[in-house]
Amino acid sequence: MRGVVLAGGKGERLYPLTKVTNKHLLPVGKEPMIFNPIKQLASAGVKEILIVTSTEHMGDIVNLLGSGEQFGADFTYKVQETSGGIAHALKLGEDFANREKIIVVLADNIAVKSIKPYVDNFRKQKKGARVLLKEVGDPTRYGIAALDEQKIVEIEEKPGTPKTNFAVIGYYMYDEKVFDFIRQQKPSERGEFEITDVNNEYIKRGEMEYDILEGDWTDAGTFESLQIANRMLLECSNRIQE
Repeated sequence: MRGVVLAGGKGERLYPLTKVTNKHLLPVGKEPMIFNPIKQLASAGVKEILIVTSTEHMGDIVNLLGSGEQFGADFTYKVQETSGGIAHALKLGEDFANREKIIVVLADNIAVKSIKPYVDNFRKQKKGARVLLKEVGDPTRYGIAALDEQKIVEIEEKPGTPKTNFAVIGYYMYDEKVFDFIRQQKPSERGEFEITDVNNEYIKRGEMEYDILEGDWTDAGTFESLQIANRMLLECSNRIQE
């Protein structure tokens, strides 16, 4: 099983902090933001990790992270030359995945408890995909899961009238079919290849499972959530809790 950390994007909601640096290099607690998703993957036993970022920030990312030795991991790097959405960035990892299962983490997702139990569930899963959900107070900002007993019926991106408060957060687990689904996609109205469309394809096939993430979590993509992330990680000294 391999890991992919997506650390591209312009970070426009955090401007001017992101005028001269990648948002995933901003400090969260005592470390750069990108350390948390990498440590999450390492805590789950995922040691082969691809880092995807933009052309202008690749040098800074490589200078910070190096080979991955300090995390007990082995890093590969890939440049996303144009911003085309999460699925577009993930497609760059097809050769790296080598038809193995993959765990994809958005680099602005910050959590204090290890994702290992959910990754272990996915290891036991024979096929398909698995996502993590978290109940949120502002569901119109996220892809929201409509639930029916033990299954996800549909994921709706940034709905005006959310069916639930359970957001699909930035930890995605896929089998090798994910790249076939991405190739079949068409850009959304905003011109991006949406990961929600990929997830809904798995749902249509009855191959989507989920877990609800325990412990504190935030995406650190706004000034408000960056402040929350700082508080969360300062309280635990940036340690991933088992």
